Amino acid sequence: MRVLIHGINYFPELTGIGKYTGEMAQWLSENGASVRVVTAPPYYPDWKIGDGYSGSKYTFENINGIAVWRCPLWIPNQKTGFKRVLHLLSFAASSFPIMLRQIFWKPNVIIVIEPAFFCVPISLMVAKLSGAKSWLHIQDFEIDAGFEMEFLSGKVLYRLIKQIEKIIMNSFDRVSTISRKMMERLANHNLPSEKCVLFPNWVDIEKICPLGECDFFRKEWKIKDDTVIVLYAGNMGEKQGLEIIIETAKKLEDDPNIHFVLCGNGAARERLVRAAHGMKNIRFLPVQPLEKFNQLLNTADIHLLPQRSDTEDLVMPSKLTGILACGGIVIVTARKDTELANVVQAAEGMVCTPGDSSEMSTLIKNLAAKGVSHSEMRLKARNYAELNLSKEAILSKFYDALVKTLPRQDV
Repeated sequence: MRVLIHGINYFPELTGIGKYTGEMAQWLSENGASVRVVTAPPYYPDWKIGDGYSGSKYTFENINGIAVWRCPLWIPNQKTGFKRVLHLLSFAASSFPIMLRQIFWKPNVIIVIEPAFFCVPISLMVAKLSGAKSWLHIQDFEIDAGFEMEFLSGKVLYRLIKQIEKIIMNSFDRVSTISRKMMERLANHNLPSEKCVLFPNWVDIEKICPLGECDFFRKEWKIKDDTVIVLYAGNMGEKQGLEIIIETAKKLEDDPNIHFVLCGNGAARERLVRAAHGMKNIRFLPVQPLEKFNQLLNTADIHLLPQRSDTEDLVMPSKLTGILACGGIVIVTARKDTELANVVQAAEGMVCTPGDSSEMSTLIKNLAAKGVSHSEMRLKARNYAELNLSKEAILSKFYDALVKTLPRQDV
C-alpha cells in the first residue's frame, strides 16, 4: 500500500497535530505501507522555523524509511486573522507542485490533515488525477473555529465558505475526525454515514505511564516535596483561554504550598508572561525534551486543561491523552454535556466553568487540602487511557478502515 500524507505539521514537532501525524506515518510504515509525506518545516508551537530547517526553500529528508518533502512556509510575527490565513496559504501554494509530482508515484491513498483546509482541494485533485482514494482527517474544524474566535467575520463570507467546504468534503472517499461531537458536525455537511470514520487521538501507554515517586523536576526547580504543583503543559495559543490560569494563580498567591508551572510555547506565551510579572507562585518553561515528558507529567499533582467555551466541541485537546495515561488528576474548563466534559468526568477528572477563576481556585484548594494523593482518581484516569486511548488499538482500527477503502490488489 502506497500512502501519501499532506499536512502542514509533522515530526519532529513534539506537540499537537505534528506529533500525531508523525506517529501515524511511522506506524503505517512499520506495518508494511510505503509512506511519503509532504509537509512544512517544523515551526509549532514556537511559531518559528526549527533549528536546521529552512522556511524559504524546498528540502527532502528520509526519516526512518519515510520520504519527507519540506515546503517553504511563511511565519507571521503577529498572529492576526488575516496573517494566519496568509500563513496557511503559503504552505498550500508551496506544497502544490510537490503534490503534483507525487501523481507519478501512483499512491493508493492520499490522506490530508486539516488544518490547513487550503490543502484539502489540492489533495483531492491529486487523488483524482492519480486514481488514489482520498481521505480527509479533521483535527480541528478550523473554519468554524476561525469565525467563532473572530479571526474571520461576516455572515455572507461564512455561508459561502461553508458551502464550499460541504461540496469538497462530500467529494472525499472517507472523512474522519477525533471525537463524537465532531462526528456530529460532519453530519451537518450531509456526509453519508458510511463515509465518516471516528479516528481519535491516542497515547503510547507504554511510554506515558504512572511512575510513582518522581522528584526529578522538583529537585531541578527546588520545590519542596509538600508543595502542590499545578501544571499546564502544551501549546500556549488563543484557543485555550490560558488567562484563567494567571487569574487563578493570583487568587492563590498567598498560599505558599501551591505552585503553578506553565510549560510550552505559542502565540499567547509573551502576553501570559507579562500578565504574571512579579508573581512568585508561577514559572514558565519551554517545551521539554521527549525523553523527559513522562517525568514532567508525573511531577504534577494537578493538571489544568483550559479551553475557550466557543471551541470546546470544535477540538479535542491532544494533551488530555498524556494526562490520563500518566494517571493525572485534571481540571478542565468546559460546559456541561460537551464531549470534553464527558470524557474528563468519565476519567474521574473535574470540570470547571469556562472563565471562572474563582471556581478553579476553589477546586485546586480543595484538592490540595486533601494532599492530592487521590489514588482512586489516578487509577480511574489510567484505566480510561488503557481502555480508550491505546495507540496500538486506535491505529489498528484506522488501518482496517483504510484497507476497506482500497481495491484488494492495492492492499
